[in-house]
Amino acid sequence: VQLQASGGGLVQAGGSLRLSCAASGRTFSRYGMGWFRQAPGKEREFVAAIRWSATAYADSVKGRFTISRASAKNTVYLQMNSLKPEDTAVYYCAANNNNYYGSSSDGYDYWGQGTLVTVSS
Repeated sequence: VQLQASGGGLVQAGGSLRLSCAASGRTFSRYGMGWFRQAPGKEREFVAAIRWSATAYADSVKGRFTISRASAKNTVYLQMNSLKPEDTAVYYCAANNNNYYGSSSDGYDYWGQGTLVTVSS
């Protein structure tokens, strides 16, 4: 199983980016997939997750970020709007073999390599 994250880059505050995570090796359409991030010097934190059409978000990104999936493409997306400098981090996608779509990293079995998002002020 491989998760390939892409779409990171440098953007000014207030701008937008869309991250993609393409899964290969198995189909995750029935299972949970999520995004986490890790800023320099900080612990990894939950951003958003999805299972079927149910979604969950960290309070810090609610109303600004949207997670979605294209099951036919075995891909999950993270649309990030109104970006802030504090959103700067390496973003990781994750997937599991069960129904979990919560905020604990222990609930995910597979991890992508990460994509860097830098938001300038």
